[in-house]
Amino acid sequence: MAKTIDLELTRAEVEVLELEARLRVVPMNDNQLSDALKTALLAKKERLAKLRTLHAASSRPKNGEDAAAQAAQANPAYAGRRAPLKRSVPQRSKAKSSK
Repeated sequence: MAKTIDLELTRAEVEVLELEARLRVVPMNDNQLSDALKTALLAKKERLAKLRTLHAASSRPKNGEDAAAQAAQANPAYAGRRAPLKRSVPQRSKAKSSK
């Protein structure tokens, strides 16, 4: 099952990061620009929070049975119990002692 990428959510996150970066380099005496960037940043963060809740709600299954079925389809090894770990390095056999 492929993971869905919400482009609007991704773009909103990028916009917030850009505004935060721009706010860090505002000249000290430019209060008007600083206030405008802070206002825009608050609006973008509110929009981002709404988009995140919408994205989380759309990707969440409707009930508990669907969640178990989706988990089993995604990776059948983890459906019931975890598969035993396999050794990646072969173990040495015990050395014979010479006399």
